[in-house]
Amino acid sequence: MRKALVAGNWKMNGSSDSNKHLLEGIIKESASFSSVDVALFPPSVYLQQVQEALVSTELAWGTQNLSQFEKGAYTGEISAPMLNDFGCSYVLIGHSERRCLYAEIGLDQLILDYIIAEKYAVAIQAGITPIICIGESPEEHEQGKTEEVIARLVDIVIAQNGVQALSQAVLAYEPVWAIGTGKSATPEWAQEVHSFMRERIYKHDPETAESIQILYGGSVKGDNAAPLFSMPDIDGGLIGGASLDADEFVKICQAAVSY
Repeated sequence: MRKALVAGNWKMNGSSDSNKHLLEGIIKESASFSSVDVALFPPSVYLQQVQEALVSTELAWGTQNLSQFEKGAYTGEISAPMLNDFGCSYVLIGHSERRCLYAEIGLDQLILDYIIAEKYAVAIQAGITPIICIGESPEEHEQGKTEEVIARLVDIVIAQNGVQALSQAVLAYEPVWAIGTGKSATPEWAQEVHSFMRERIYKHDPETAESIQILYGGSVKGDNAAPLFSMPDIDGGLIGGASLDADEFVKICQAAVSY
């Protein structure tokens, strides 16, 4: 049985004071979801604060991105060795907002997929679990290209690093058309996509396909988490806005307990 994982992506939100209250609220209720893997992803400037708050708990932490380079003249980037200094267990790679808003502007999507594969390899080598984000844009969704988009990145990651390396990673399906819109894929639609992802890996290695955690990320909230998590190929969630509310995030974590 795959263990559920709930990952809270704070994005560019938080302050020392608000983080303190948020962390206290989550930690206070953490015994109620102790059978679930939970990781928090603060802005990097708050890594030390989160590390100090969580180090004596069962909760993990990570960052929202990393560089494919170990060091050098890459202003604003963060390397895997730096993440190790803060005891990070996870890192998000290829989040749609990174693709759409920042250094990835103007790059061909195929080139982006190769960069993501490079970042994935760097994280694995550093002993950090990458959560590889995959999803289609609203335009691709309308054009029925969901499976094409997903297959392209999965195939590149496997070709670059070998399928067995995926056993050290997590995949997250994040339909871009659902992020921050209040829309969410139906549990049935999400299950269909997750099943396709798992089957794509299964063709290369059945054992890896069965063991890899695949998360759903797209406007997950306390009231829709349980139906999503009840699907056989959905192993938890990549949570955005709802991870900034302790009560809401706890409800999501609790919803994952039974699955």
